[in-house]
Amino acid sequence: MAASTVLFTIILLFLGLSDSSLEVQSLSFGINYGQIANNLPSPSRVAVLLQSLNVSRIKLYDADPNVLQAFANSEVDFIIGLGNEYLQSMSTDPLKAQSWIQQHVQPHLPQTKITCINVGNEVLGGTDTQLWSYLLPAMQSVYRALVNLGLSKQVAVTTAHSLTILGKSYPPSSGSFRQDLAQYIQPILSFHSQVNSPFLINAYPYFAYKDNPGEVSIDYVLFQPNSGMVDSVTNLHYDNMLDAQIDAVYSAIKAMGHSDIEVRISETGWPSKGDANEAGATPENAGIYNGNLMRKIEEKKGTPAKPQVPIDIYVFALFNEDLKPGPASERNYGLYYPNGTQVYDIGSQGYLPQLIFSADSNINASHIHLQFSEPSHCVHIIMCLLELIYSVNFLGGGRRADRSNMKNS
Repeated sequence: MAASTVLFTIILLFLGLSDSSLEVQSLSFGINYGQIANNLPSPSRVAVLLQSLNVSRIKLYDADPNVLQAFANSEVDFIIGLGNEYLQSMSTDPLKAQSWIQQHVQPHLPQTKITCINVGNEVLGGTDTQLWSYLLPAMQSVYRALVNLGLSKQVAVTTAHSLTILGKSYPPSSGSFRQDLAQYIQPILSFHSQVNSPFLINAYPYFAYKDNPGEVSIDYVLFQPNSGMVDSVTNLHYDNMLDAQIDAVYSAIKAMGHSDIEVRISETGWPSKGDANEAGATPENAGIYNGNLMRKIEEKKGTPAKPQVPIDIYVFALFNEDLKPGPASERNYGLYYPNGTQVYDIGSQGYLPQLIFSADSNINASHIHLQFSEPSHCVHIIMCLLELIYSVNFLGGGRRADRSNMKNS
């Protein structure tokens, strides 16, 4: 549709944009940005939201170029994901690992701060046992490719595990890995030690409560005041389950002869909704868990066994994702609905640019309004406008302003 025949008003409004809502916490935290949905805002709009929340680290499950481009020239660190489907080929052909890095990583450096590649997700906790033997060789291939390309000093290599890799977790000081996984985990730990990369764990106290709501204290899993538990070996007191889970992993690593590997929490969260058999999945509990988690991050405290090592945490997740398979809880871990409104209050008020079109033959440039709180928001807002202008030219052909709505990853 030609611009000479119709003019559009582009109104850029921010949710909650007021003097009070712009006083965002100075808290800096990481978040998981999943995209298994058909109704998410575009990455350029998400960039504004996350900047308003002061999110400093993002974990992706792929290497989406649209997301990485949207965060160019920002101060946000990225963990990008290399899916399980790549493990077999990369474990046997190092050139494929190098080609993947050249295609998905190099084009975005140094503008976008990619600091880590997560090779596979919850492989050793999964049921595809064939993948177990591919994991370490794939990690090694990716690392060697980074060395060859001169990137190994700025981009780390790791993989994320579920807590099902533990054979024993209570008491925390007796934590150990499953015997059937020992032959795979031992060399992976040696790899982490050699290349100085972190050991990632997806830790969900919610699962423990859901499976045994009559035995597990809800206050213990939600960081609420409670009597806690005492490790009978170390006499250390634990007042929340997440700390106990982390220390159990540290103990399991130590039992395999390593004390130089940092444990980081690549996922933790609480669903705001679930099926009838998913106890505790409510907005109230999710708000309490993530709100207390944010306060814990802000305090920069460690665990009872590692009090001087602040816990590095990536909250799961940014948005509710409507296309995720499984029980209802899987689609309701988000802090935000796709339209930018909060699912529940966690103490931080962010804002997502809202894009509204209207046709008016008498509109001129004075009707295009931009509102932002800081000059640093300008780049992302301009990106939003460019996206809109591009989309406007194709509205007559049925194109949507938010092209990311068509993405189904």
